[in-house]
Amino acid sequence: MTDKMRWRYGETNPVVAAVNEETVIAIGDLLLLAVDDARPASAQDDQGSKGANQEQFAKYFLGVAMQRSAAGESTPVRVATTGVFQFDCPADTYELGELVGPSENAEGNRLLNQQVEKVASPQRAIGRVARREPQPSNVVLVDIRSTVMTGGVAGSVAPQS
Repeated sequence: MTDKMRWRYGETNPVVAAVNEETVIAIGDLLLLAVDDARPASAQDDQGSKGANQEQFAKYFLGVAMQRSAAGESTPVRVATTGVFQFDCPADTYELGELVGPSENAEGNRLLNQQVEKVASPQRAIGRVARREPQPSNVVLVDIRSTVMTGGVAGSVAPQS
């Protein structure tokens, strides 16, 4: 995926996260914290189902990449841990406060780095819809909440140390 600045408004409460030199991150990627470094959603190991993949990701959701990291680079990147971001999504209607989490690829074995969809439980969510879309739309504004830095979406569970 190419860089796409997805931030629209609100405090981003950024952190600077380490990146392994083999990890490729684009601006706008959804990131998880894997031990001590940031990785895009697609780097997460398959958990066997979409729900399990979404729940695992939400548990370690760090935020949205505000800087890129090319292959071979290990320079830390700035990550937004809160704020309202515009993401691609399946064509649907969206109501304020609905829960969203990362989408999965067509093969059902990898999360997508820059696409979200409605989810059924807060344990799968990375944020809530921030602008109502009463007509089917392919983009949605999402108020994100990093699980790692803010405890996540109300009702979700932060990882145990």
